[in-house]
This record gives sequence, C-alpha cells and structure tokens, in this order.
Amino acid sequence: MTALLYLLGVVLFVLAILVSIGLHELGHMIPAKKFGGKVTQYFIGFGPTVWSKQVGETEYGVKAIPLGGYVKIVGMLPPGAEQLGETTLDAEGNTVTRVRKSNTGMFTQLISDARAAEWELVRHEDEDRLFYKMASWKKIVVMAGGPSVNILIAFLIFLGIFSTYGQRSVEPDAGPPVIESVSTCVIPYEDGVRECRASDPPSPAYEAGLRPGDTVTSFNGVSVTGWDQLRSLIRDNAGGEAVIGYERDGEARTGTTSTTVQARPTSDTDVTLTQVGFLGVTPTSHLEVVRGGPLFTLQEMGGMAKDTVVALATLPVKVWDVALAVVGVQERAADSPISIVGGGRIAGEVTSAESFPLVEKSVFLLSLIAGFNFFIGVFNFVPLLPLDGGHIASAAWEWIRRGWARLRRRPDPGYVDAAKLLPVAYVVASALLVMGVVLIVADLVVPMDLGLQ
Repeated sequence: MTALLYLLGVVLFVLAILVSIGLHELGHMIPAKKFGGKVTQYFIGFGPTVWSKQVGETEYGVKAIPLGGYVKIVGMLPPGAEQLGETTLDAEGNTVTRVRKSNTGMFTQLISDARAAEWELVRHEDEDRLFYKMASWKKIVVMAGGPSVNILIAFLIFLGIFSTYGQRSVEPDAGPPVIESVSTCVIPYEDGVRECRASDPPSPAYEAGLRPGDTVTSFNGVSVTGWDQLRSLIRDNAGGEAVIGYERDGEARTGTTSTTVQARPTSDTDVTLTQVGFLGVTPTSHLEVVRGGPLFTLQEMGGMAKDTVVALATLPVKVWDVALAVVGVQERAADSPISIVGGGRIAGEVTSAESFPLVEKSVFLLSLIAGFNFFIGVFNFVPLLPLDGGHIASAAWEWIRRGWARLRRRPDPGYVDAAKLLPVAYVVASALLVMGVVLIVADLVVPMDLGLQ
C-alpha cells in the first residue's frame, strides 16, 4: 500500500464531503435570503471557529470539527403566547425583544431557554424577516433546499457515471452453469477474501468432486438450466444432502455431499446477511455494461432510495451490532454502516490498491461520494427534529391546518409552534450523537476490510 496514494484518497474524499456540506447549507441560505429572511451565520463544521469573515449581515466561516455545518436563520422559533416579553434597548441603542423564561418543569424549561436564546438578538427591524412568519410553502422550500442539494449532487455524479462508464455487473453465462472456480474450504463471508486455513472445513463442492470446467446438470434430481436456478436450489437446501449431477469432458457424473449453512447476502443488490445453504462454486461469467441517461439514473436512484429507507429503519439495530463488534463480542458485519471516517479509510484503501486501474478507482471514489450525498439527503428528510425533515413536517402541518381552517371559514389557527417538539429533538440529537461516536470509534478500531491488500 502506498502511503501517499492512501493519503490522497482520504483527502479527496474529505474535501468532497466538505464541499457537499457547504452546498447543503447554501441550499438553505439562498432561498432563506431570497424570501427576505435574515441569515446571521453560515458555517462549515462545528466547535471552535478556525476562520470567519463578516459580509453584510452574515458571518461566513469554518469550524474545527468537519462533521457538519449550519446556517443561523433568525426567528426559527415563535415566542410562546405566555412568554411574550418586553422590548428593551441593548448597549448600542438597538431595540431588542426579551422573552421571559419559565421556571417550572424540565421540558418547559428547555423550551423556554431555547425561545429565549432564539430571541436574544432579534431586533425590532427584524420583525417582518423572522423565519416562523414566512409563508408555510416558503419554509418548506428553505428547509428542503439543503437535502435536495445533496440528492442533486448524487444525481449529477451518478448521471456522469451511468452515461459514460455505465452500470457494470458480472453476469453468469447463459445455459447450464459451467463452473469457473471451486472453493477448497468454507471461509466465513465476513472474513472477505483470504487463503484457506487448517481450521477451515472443506467446501461441499470440493467434497463432491466438482472441479473448474464441470457443467452442472442437476441438483437433487431437479434438472438445472441456469445459474440463478442452481443458486436458489443451493440456498434453499440449507444444510441438507445434495446430489449433484454434472458433466466433465462429455462424461456424466454424480457427486454427493451436504450443503453447509452460511450467512450470505440476500441477493446481489441486498447485502443483508441471511443464513442460507452454501456449496462453494462460481460459474463462468461475462461483463455486462448498461449505459443510460437521466431517466435511467432516476430509475436506479429510485432503487437506492428504497434500500436507503430500509437501511434507516434498521440503523439503530445495526449500530448496536457495531458496538458489540467494538468490544469484541462479535465480528463486524460486512453490511454494517460506516461514518465519514470509515468512508475516508475506504477511499484511501481503494486509491492505493495496485489491483485497481485508475478508471475503476475514479469511478469508485465518485460513487462513494455520490452515495454519501444521497444518504445524507434522504436521511435529512426524515420528519423528526432536529433534522430538516422535522421542520418540513412542521411547516407542512401548518399549511394543512391553515388551509383547512380557511375551507371551513374558521379563524386562522396561527403558526405551528415547533418549539413544543424540542424535547423530541433533544432525544433524537442525543441518539444521533451516540450512534455517530460508535461508528467513528468502530471505523478506527474495527474498520471494514475490503480485502484489497
């Protein structure tokens, strides 16, 4: 492994993610300013400020921890009806609205403190520029702008890949499967590519006498016409007996063994590990290249969106499994989630791998960057605070509630008070922080192994 190339891969990946974060925040800031909102801060990163510059009413800058970014839009939270405070002057003579704090109840106190912090620097001239006073559809556009930019970045990258390099896959040759390789032993899928060890049991295919060049004709009395059919028969056989009919140099032969049970990906597109029957053969195959334009890219991204939603639903469980791997209770699964640290390590490993041509390295890095952007975009649409989707859901409910009131000729119900959902936001934020720390530690202690070395 070349250290310089490894470092180059990490740096390129991190820079790409930082640019993506910056564009995400622009997706919020530009429409907010366009709609008359006041944006006081635009920062990439969190923690101590490394650099900043004041331009007009907005401070632009970079912070020390490159794990996100934010824009500060004035007036995100409305003042509670029972907490409207007095109007005073600050040290510079500017009019400032003070919001009284509550002193009862933990959650009430949290909400009250958040309102007070939000209104601490709101000036009298800002009254018509507050975010919560924007039309509901404008608030939706502002909050959806960030994740939409991430999805757009992913679309443009994938479009470039699919229209030039293409969607490439190794497909088995048509007809009865001809064996290209036979595993001499059973290696756990989680171990990746490695040599057989003395402790590894022989593979069922090797025990049955199968060798490269043989053509499989039947499996447990069922005539085999293609690889997909044979694979399904093997997987469904679990640990049962297997009688395999095959031809070698035109001579019909039969081998008997028992398939072993192993955790394998559910399919070529679903990497969820499932206990299935395993034989230990691969068929002869060919490279299939499919190229397409915008519609093809949208179709492919539709499938990615479905997989991403499923991944999000199982994310807490998978992070728990990663935590168990960190403390040594179990091995880290091949389909476990990774952090930006893990993404950087993978980028470095691929960039420095001698077995990868330059074109494949470039495509892999671009796909990795696009994949991260797509995940970030979809993840931020989850309708929970503090994610963008939580603000979108709040604004959408406000729009629906006000529209329904107009239809029924009822009084305007007013603005939806997102501050009441802050206790949920604190719980979600805490959970995200814990999961993020677990994944970062795991990517340092038990990193994913691509088997490229």
